[in-house]
Amino acid sequence: MREIIFDTETTGLESRFDRVIEIGGIELINNFPTGKTLHLYINPGDRKVHPDALAVHGITDEFLKDKPSFADVVEQIVEFFDGAKWIAHNATFDMGFINAEFARLGLPPVQTDRVVDTLAMARRKHPMGPNSLDALCRRYGIDNAHRTKHGALLDSELLAEVYIEMTGGRQAALGLMGTDRVATVIEVEEMAVTALGRPRPLPNRVTEAELEAHAATVASMKGKSLWLKYEPTK
Repeated sequence: MREIIFDTETTGLESRFDRVIEIGGIELINNFPTGKTLHLYINPGDRKVHPDALAVHGITDEFLKDKPSFADVVEQIVEFFDGAKWIAHNATFDMGFINAEFARLGLPPVQTDRVVDTLAMARRKHPMGPNSLDALCRRYGIDNAHRTKHGALLDSELLAEVYIEMTGGRQAALGLMGTDRVATVIEVEEMAVTALGRPRPLPNRVTEAELEAHAATVASMKGKSLWLKYEPTK
């Protein structure tokens, strides 16, 4: 299964008027990161970045002046997401902006059955919250100390780790280590569980007194103990 964990940054909060100015995405296949990413800054035309939005992501009008328009990059975006699930935190917000940008270009909207909202997932899994991306990073022990500002690619990378934890845990997250590391871990696990048992037996936790009491109990049953079927006669 192919999924894209993504995030957007915008000029403001109103998708009817504000515009997407950054999009970042991380490709997962069968819950493993493939290393394939998308990261674009986008010129919003005559729409200026609202001061409140600027305080969140730090992307200025001056920085965006020489960036391509959404129309210039839409084919790249559509190709990257083709056939995949769109996965975002508070997906209603991001998809509202994506579909508004598509509508301006006469493109059909992304269907809701292709969208997964990790905020809704988190609220079901952790109903007492909090369930912001930062809170989920703390809950799952994911280092987000470098997140001083929101950024589409950085937030996508963090959300990918959170999503993997919510859907499969750290065994799936081994994919973040790279294929060589995953193969090594799997080999070690397979070596540890074989028909021959452990390479070194665990120390016996039963005391001598307990063994003697067990033997006396079995003997008192005069050969009728079921234990004798499993314990060889000495």
